[in-house]
Amino acid sequence: MAYIRNFPFAAQLRADASNHVLRYRKGRVRQSGRGLVFWFRPETASIAELPMDDREMAIFVKGRSQDFQTVAVQGTLTWRVADPELLASRVDFSIGLRSGVWLAEPIQRIETRLAGLVNQAVLQYLAQAPVRTLLDAGPEPLRLALETALGRDPALAEIGLAVAAIRLTNLAPSAELERALQTPTFEALQQKADEATFERRALAVEKERAIAENELANRTELARREKQLIAEEAENARTRATGAAEAQQVEAAAEAERIRTVEGAKAEAEQAHIAVYRDLPPAVLLGLAARELAGKLDTIEHVNVTPDLLASLVGEFRRDHAAPAALPAA
Repeated sequence: MAYIRNFPFAAQLRADASNHVLRYRKGRVRQSGRGLVFWFRPETASIAELPMDDREMAIFVKGRSQDFQTVAVQGTLTWRVADPELLASRVDFSIGLRSGVWLAEPIQRIETRLAGLVNQAVLQYLAQAPVRTLLDAGPEPLRLALETALGRDPALAEIGLAVAAIRLTNLAPSAELERALQTPTFEALQQKADEATFERRALAVEKERAIAENELANRTELARREKQLIAEEAENARTRATGAAEAQQVEAAAEAERIRTVEGAKAEAEQAHIAVYRDLPPAVLLGLAARELAGKLDTIEHVNVTPDLLASLVGEFRRDHAAPAALPAA
C-alpha cells in the first residue's frame, strides 16, 4: 500500500520497493517504477499500484473421473505480475489519492481468473482416466499437466501475468469411494495378519509340542535311569547280603570249630579225670569227695555220722585190707 501525505495544493506519494506505481495524467503514463516517491496534484493525477512479489492462492477442485467417480484436488498456485503496465491496462489497480488503498479488488479478480483456468485444466485431466488409474498415478502427473496448460494459455500472457509454481498436496476420491477402494487393501492386510497370526500360533503349537516331547523324553530317560539305579541298588543289596551271609557262615564255621575244639578238650580232660578216679576204691573216692567238699566249705558247724554210714565205711575198709592179705595164699 502506498503512503500518501496530503497538503493544501499537492500531495506526496511513497511506495514500497515491492510495489510498482504508475502515475497517469491525461490518459498517459507520466511515471512508472518500483518504490517511487513523487509529488502530484490530486486534481489532475491518476495512480495505480501493482504488487510485484509472488502471490499464492489455494486450489480446490472437485471433478469426475472417466468412470464417473468424484475426485478432489487440493494445492496452491503461485503467480506474479510479468508486465505491470499491461496488467494495469486490463485490471483496475487504481488507488485512492488520499487513503492509498485500492478502489476495486484487483487481486480477487486475478485469482478468480486463475481459478477458472485451473478448474478447466483439472476437469479435463480427470475425465481422461478412471479413478483407479488417477489414484495410482498420484498428483505429480496432474501438476505437470497444469503447468503445461497454464504456461501455454494465452489468456495469462495477454494480461501480463505469469504462473511461478504449482504444488498439489492431495488427490483423493470421495469418502465412500475411498472406503470402498481401501476395502480390498484392508482385506488383504487382514488376510496377511490372519496368516501371520495362524503361522505364529502354529509355530507356538509346534514349539509347545517340541517342548512336550522333550519333557516326555526327559521323563522317560529319568525313569530309565531310575530303573537302572534301582536295579543296581538291588544288585548291590544282594551282593552285600551274599557277602554278609558268607561272612556269617565263615564266622559260624569258625565259632563251631572253636566250640568243637574247646568242648573236645574239655571232654578229653574230663575223660582223663574220670579215668583217674575210675580205678580208685570207693573209700578213697569218698575221702577225696569229702576233702573236695571240705575245701569248698568255709566252716563246719556239726557233722552227723549215722550207724549205717559208719558200718558201711568199716565194711569197705575191711574189704580193701582183706584183699591184699589173701593174695599170697593164692
